[in-house]
Amino acid sequence: MAMAALAKVVLGSIAFGIFWILAVFPAVPFLPIGRTAGSMLGALLMVVFRVIPPEEAYDAIDLPIIGLLFGTMVVSIFLEKADMFKHLGKLLAWKSHGSKDLLLRICLVSAISSSLFTNDTSCVVLTEFILKLARQNNLPPQPFLLALATSSNIGSAATPIGNPQNLVIAVQSGIPFGKFLAGLFPAVLVGGLLNAAILLCYFWKLLSVEKDEEVVSTVSEVVAEDDMTLHRFSPATMSHLPSLHSQEFGSTLDALSRIQSSSGDFGYIGSVRSRANSVDIDVQNPSSSGIESFRASNAMKETAEVAGTSQKEDGVSSRRVSRTFSNQSRGSRGEPSALSFDSKENLMERWRIMLWKACVYLVTLGMLLALLMGLNMSWSAIAAALALVVLDFKDACPCLDKVSYSLLIFFCGMFITMDGFNKTGIPSALWEFVEPYSRIDRASGIALLALVILVLSNLASNVPTVLLLGGRIAASASLISPAEEMRAWLMLAWVSTVAGNLSLLGSAANLIVCEQARRVQYFAYNLSFFSHLRFGVPSTLVVTGIGLLLMKSY
Repeated sequence: MAMAALAKVVLGSIAFGIFWILAVFPAVPFLPIGRTAGSMLGALLMVVFRVIPPEEAYDAIDLPIIGLLFGTMVVSIFLEKADMFKHLGKLLAWKSHGSKDLLLRICLVSAISSSLFTNDTSCVVLTEFILKLARQNNLPPQPFLLALATSSNIGSAATPIGNPQNLVIAVQSGIPFGKFLAGLFPAVLVGGLLNAAILLCYFWKLLSVEKDEEVVSTVSEVVAEDDMTLHRFSPATMSHLPSLHSQEFGSTLDALSRIQSSSGDFGYIGSVRSRANSVDIDVQNPSSSGIESFRASNAMKETAEVAGTSQKEDGVSSRRVSRTFSNQSRGSRGEPSALSFDSKENLMERWRIMLWKACVYLVTLGMLLALLMGLNMSWSAIAAALALVVLDFKDACPCLDKVSYSLLIFFCGMFITMDGFNKTGIPSALWEFVEPYSRIDRASGIALLALVILVLSNLASNVPTVLLLGGRIAASASLISPAEEMRAWLMLAWVSTVAGNLSLLGSAANLIVCEQARRVQYFAYNLSFFSHLRFGVPSTLVVTGIGLLLMKSY
């Protein structure tokens, strides 16, 4: 493609430069508007500068990719509602055998979950839990956070739905889901194992600190039961004994009132309840007089006496209550008791929830089978999302509100910006200079091409790199053979994904782990740029090279 007019080249480069700065550094002091607004600004400038006509700008938006992104987001939201990630978290804490075992589990779980539910989703859900698990076991957070980020990136390379750049590659290349998985699975498997081994070697001394086994086992049980409700309302910490403000105390009074009402004694429980309420008022008022404090203490004593009397006279009261309930159950009309009705209602509700969760898992499995069968990926994901919305049988707005529409808008603006930048002719001119030295039928060409993808993925992010280079690399490889063309697409998917492990800015998953860990209350941790870089450079180079060797023999 020839270079465009000078004015078009300059204006298009300015629009692309603004997009690139805001995409890589979304909080720059002179224009801190973020990535999404920066993407839209770049697209608007491409149209305003007449680098791309408005009609072609709309056509530049790849709707199949947007639909696939939307569908996978909705499916991930319903999987989280169905406690899929809760079970993954429990798998991390179940019968853990020390820090090294925990590190390997994090590598395995994050790699598998990211290949099915995208790496960003896995990092959002698992970061806080892993940070809590490390803190409660008196372990350094850095190895486990790095394991989560790097393994999520490597695992996401296995499938077209693992990350956004794979979505772009799968749609543009037309490679079926099954062939995509078969072509990249050996590299992902070996690369994931190598990354875990490098993590163990790098942090061996740090992970070899001895701990109290009793504390570890206790913490594992606590985490498995309590700390997996990270994205739901956390239960308030209650004291061992019910206070006068607690719901347990109110339910105790209600139970006593039901017992007394069945025997015909209404007044005494009413007086206890009124005195308990007066205690509630007096406790909240620190300036109450000594007489009021004395009255409050008497009320507390009488309340305790009522509870003690009900326990001492267990034989009489239990017989009276059982007789009352049996009389109700054997009434003239044969109506069931209130207790049995409530238990049946609770049982039905539990069964309904279990059935709904099973339907969510079955629909997700059906979507994966449809993708493996080679059906249209976008419509398969959208169909699965809408099936889950219908099965939920509720207003879908709360779930749809959790979709990252800012990411979808970012993609729309990025498509327009990249198309406008391609029309300037600059990417084609650069590729014509590099192409003779980067043919994938030679080892030197593969090495140079991988280096270019690594650098661009960390400078311009991986999705823009795929949009800029994807078609050109595939066209060059197609001149050799159709098999080489498919291998070129898979190579681009592998290198652009693993390149995200090089630095903290190389992948959105890295930034998610860093921000999530920094914002956690009480035990926040700051994963610095250089601490990530020291591990990321050797791991990325080794894993990328081994993966390319395995793909060369594919």
